[in-house]
Amino acid sequence: MYIWFIFGVYSRGWGSAMPKLTVEFNDKMNDILEQLAEEKGTTKVDVLRRAVSLYKYLDAEQKEGGNKKVSITQNDNILKDIVLP
Repeated sequence: MYIWFIFGVYSRGWGSAMPKLTVEFNDKMNDILEQLAEEKGTTKVDVLRRAVSLYKYLDAEQKEGGNKKVSITQNDNILKDIVLP
């Protein structure tokens, strides 16, 4: 994969441009990102992309309305319910 830097926007592969962002985190948040990335065998950027994608999905579900929740299960047993606001 090749990366070209052009005026703050970089392109990967077939010319799909992605904006480049600068984000500042405190040490604790940076440690959390590093830990998650290491555990998943990926990068901090990928962890953030996944988090934004999940947030977008949950936000869309919440906007549809109704009594929705996310359930954490183990062996078909509900351990925890997270009610969407």
